[in-house]
Amino acid sequence: MSAEIYQLLNAIDGTFSDNKHLLNGKINDVDRKKVLDRLGLAGGEFRSGIYENAFSGDRVSVKTADLVKFFELSLEFIDHTIAANRREDGLYHAYNLMTAGEDTVEITYLYEMLEGQVAVLSSGYLSPEEALDVLVALRQSAVYTARQNSYLLYPDRELTRFIDKNIIPEADIQRSALLKALVSAGDRSLVEKNSEGGYHFNGGFNNVVSAKEAMQSLKENGYADLVDQDESLIEEIFESVFTHRQFTGRSGGMYAYEGLGSIYWHMVSKLLLAALENFQKAVADGSDPVLIGRLADCYFDIRSGIGFNKTPDNYGAFPTDPYSHTPGFAGAKQPGMTGQVKEEVIARLLEVGVSVVEGRITFNPFILRKSEFLLQEDSLGYFDINGDQQSVALAAGQLGFTYCQVPVVYSLAEETSIVVHYADGTSNSIDGNNIDADTSMQIFDKKGVVSQIEVALKPGLE
Repeated sequence: MSAEIYQLLNAIDGTFSDNKHLLNGKINDVDRKKVLDRLGLAGGEFRSGIYENAFSGDRVSVKTADLVKFFELSLEFIDHTIAANRREDGLYHAYNLMTAGEDTVEITYLYEMLEGQVAVLSSGYLSPEEALDVLVALRQSAVYTARQNSYLLYPDRELTRFIDKNIIPEADIQRSALLKALVSAGDRSLVEKNSEGGYHFNGGFNNVVSAKEAMQSLKENGYADLVDQDESLIEEIFESVFTHRQFTGRSGGMYAYEGLGSIYWHMVSKLLLAALENFQKAVADGSDPVLIGRLADCYFDIRSGIGFNKTPDNYGAFPTDPYSHTPGFAGAKQPGMTGQVKEEVIARLLEVGVSVVEGRITFNPFILRKSEFLLQEDSLGYFDINGDQQSVALAAGQLGFTYCQVPVVYSLAEETSIVVHYADGTSNSIDGNNIDADTSMQIFDKKGVVSQIEVALKPGLE
């Protein structure tokens, strides 16, 4: 690797190694500041070095074992971070607030967020049991909305009315000698008292910087001692009144466009996929069948509240069309090729059990239900690689879909086997659940060599 990256790697690794003992318990604000300072210094020196001198072109050999050791140590810090962010209700904190002091870095928390639960479920950190705990807690949380049988980005709440903003509690006025002195003197540069006895910060302020500037002016006008005494207290009161540090943009200030009371369908589809991946992990680990069944219930509960399972009346649009979001007061809004499509495609491929393992198309329908198979004859319509419309007849007890524009027909059986049909009229029977790499590549490249795939398999769920 480049000498500059090697130097940065060593600086980060040294910081983690020297502070590994902190992982034995909760990291305090002082130690957090020390670690952050060292990491920040390493990043700053790397960045400034590149800006000023560019890359030298020198290369350094690094042992694979050393890199693996670094990654393992990094994961210990990441795992510690995830564990530290578990909430009492079983959910996980997402975006946190950082307050930097002279020698400390304090962490405080925002309200629960769907994105945080998706992140931890997707991280690979949780065991199947822990993943189930998160999914159950999420269903019982204020993020769930029965109206759409789905999940909001954040708990809904009512914004403060205009006339209820910028009100300083009487108790806070009494805490500050500076504020009492200014009110008594009729000085309105920082605060003012209205005709009904209420207290407000200067209406011309934009943020706490405005308050700091006002206090600087007061220093020069006879209030120097009181400002020095109460400056930090005034900043604390200002933040408690306006909570500017907790401002999260449209999510906390609007009632649409993924704002308050809104379902963001891309995030729900991410939750859907994360739940399915944890179910898949539980099956692969040989977890308790009851646990696996409960994870399946959680997955299908999420599935029932998104996409094609919804009615047009409930969705407010064609359920098969992807939309950006659904506000709390209307149906789905902003149609288009949203991010939801990507997760839905991946989830559906996992549902029917199609994956690629070492270059081989593999069929392992670990969550496919018998109810997906036809009860009567039907047909699968599709477009082939030439763009021509084709149709495949399906019998009762079969299921059809396409993969790389090749029709795949599932049938139920006691043992799994595959028959690959070729365009030249020949076929190849395979014992097992995967197609060889060469044939798989012909399918990926859409060569037109394979015309149809028949798979006999055991169903996953009832």
